[in-house]
Amino acid sequence: MSNVGKNIRKLRTVKKLSQAAFAELFGLARPSVGAYEEGRSEPKMETLIQIAQHFGLSVDLLLTKELTVNELYNFDLYQQKTTSEASVPLAEADRQPHLTPYVPAARMLEYIVQHHDTSFIDGLQSLTFPHKLGPATRAFEINGADMQPTLRHQDVVLCCQVDKAAPRFHVGRLYAFVTQSRLLVRRLSEQEPGGVLKLRADNPDYPVQTLLLTDALEIWEVHGSFSTHLRAPALLEERVAQLERQLEEVMQRLNKQ
Repeated sequence: MSNVGKNIRKLRTVKKLSQAAFAELFGLARPSVGAYEEGRSEPKMETLIQIAQHFGLSVDLLLTKELTVNELYNFDLYQQKTTSEASVPLAEADRQPHLTPYVPAARMLEYIVQHHDTSFIDGLQSLTFPHKLGPATRAFEINGADMQPTLRHQDVVLCCQVDKAAPRFHVGRLYAFVTQSRLLVRRLSEQEPGGVLKLRADNPDYPVQTLLLTDALEIWEVHGSFSTHLRAPALLEERVAQLERQLEEVMQRLNKQ
């Protein structure tokens, strides 16, 4: 489970925003903000990007770290300082590795047509990650259930580009192949002579696929993934939670005696 709900509540505290005012900022319904804060649901990736960009944070911080109010105040002060003072622009090499163009599933066909157009790529929303994977990175939204349970529908994969002219593959790793018709995310099962790849889905309901290297417009190696789905608790976690509730009830009865 991510920390985004707790961080949204703290962001509202720091910015002195009501749930209704926060919802209005990002085109949400007020009950949705309450559901996020209580952990009953989580915002879509597009909403997370908007929140992160509006408050000068990164998406991974919102998801993975429970930020303290003091940290958020420090971020706020840093933003005020950097915007009020003239600063020397960062060199391209210093900032580019941190910015990753994000391709939502709804824009995938558009990306296929214009993937070679730098102005189109520059116009995509960008995600900020602490990783330095190199200048050529992409974040793709997963569409479908073919990679479950590893990846779920609407998860986002962080990828680093593979050189098509001299690709170096590793059996068992995840790759994202941009083809003429779709984004194909699969695990490499086997590399055969003649540029033939055998690819398998993690969902056993999907068959092994064969892909010719010449049919791939781009090849990306998956280095990480981010999810806004709430995972069901494991059996052990359920039993621990049940024991905690029983212990709490026993303590309450003892205190009443």
